[in-house]
Amino acid sequence: MTAPEPTRRRAAFAFIFVTVLIDILSFGIIIPVLPHLLEKLTGSIAHAAIWAGVFSTMFAIIQFVSSPIQGALSDRFGRRPVILISNLGLGVDFAMMALAPSLWLLFVGRAASGLTAASFSTANAYIADVTPVEKRAGAFGLLGAAFGIGFVIGPALGGLLGGINIRLPFWVAAGLAVTNFCYGFFVLPESLPRERRSPRFDLKSAHPIGALALLRRHPMVLGLAMLVFLSQLAHYVLQSTFVLYTDFRYAWGTTEVGYALALVGITSGFVQAWLTGRLAPVLGERRLLLMGLAFGALALLLMGIAGTQWLVVAAIPAMALWGLADPATQSMMSRQIGPHEQGRLQGAISSLTAFAGIFGPTVFTQVFAWSIHSPQYKLPGAAFLLAATILAGCWVWAWRLTRHLPNRHELVHLGIEPET
Repeated sequence: MTAPEPTRRRAAFAFIFVTVLIDILSFGIIIPVLPHLLEKLTGSIAHAAIWAGVFSTMFAIIQFVSSPIQGALSDRFGRRPVILISNLGLGVDFAMMALAPSLWLLFVGRAASGLTAASFSTANAYIADVTPVEKRAGAFGLLGAAFGIGFVIGPALGGLLGGINIRLPFWVAAGLAVTNFCYGFFVLPESLPRERRSPRFDLKSAHPIGALALLRRHPMVLGLAMLVFLSQLAHYVLQSTFVLYTDFRYAWGTTEVGYALALVGITSGFVQAWLTGRLAPVLGERRLLLMGLAFGALALLLMGIAGTQWLVVAAIPAMALWGLADPATQSMMSRQIGPHEQGRLQGAISSLTAFAGIFGPTVFTQVFAWSIHSPQYKLPGAAFLLAATILAGCWVWAWRLTRHLPNRHELVHLGIEPET
């Protein structure tokens, strides 16, 4: 007897949630130890810092190029094989990094992990396949919670393992990735039936420029994708300058930063896992998007002008509410695209996100450096004020772009079935 469709959907979502969680854990585990391994291989902190920047930029460039290819492959051959190949590839790559006796082999392993890290964008396409349109915002929010949980637990576990042996976290990450492959191989069902797949794989369009062509065919999707890009660009102010900023302005050490990041993880997890799914049916995707961008701009503004460290702490819950915007955007974009192009859509979005990661950290770190060294203007929060301005512009753009779109709950209330 076949399981009821809602039960099968819940099971499929549970499988993909665990898949993403384990993948993020494997990435998070190596975060605290990779700089120290670079220091060991290069011989100095200064050289390690330079190579850490090179590794980060290289990873983003590879993701920028490869994400559309992976998305197109999942549209043609299904989500499951792309996710499985990604997991197995990551396991091999992490093992290579664990064994690397020299910098160039570590570089090759990191480059290969960037090439095979396909499960993130493909997981979003998987969610679009198995989730009813009216529930996608909540589902994307839950998937975002997997990212948050992984990035809270992963670095903490990596720090503990790195205290035992600096290469042990890489082996554990490799083991998690291979475990994920085995889990997916035996448990994960395919989400995209053959009749809904793209009829062919066209390498000529499976690249960043080709992905942009897909977005241009759907003006609303292109506008929303640009919002994702700018929002991700603004988000890099946290990754690139938060530690430096709080150290310079409030003399925070690793303990204080650790507590702050734990609070970020807890509040973000609450918003993504619980709040998004409950607010989406009530407010609709458009209001959810505008609310998330508004809270994000407010949080970054507070961090930029904070005269005391407690204002930074108070801004963290507001920053967590920024997380309402992404699931709403993902849901609005996914229902504009047919099922045979969901992978290409997610690949294009991942490519734009990676593009933001190529130069975003440099922009904000340079603004921060200027703000604390300028003899005329002492404005250490300038980088956060710039990010807040970007998000404020996003809010205006989102309001204009979506002002003629009825909210999903309004369509349902009128008895109109929204397009899939």
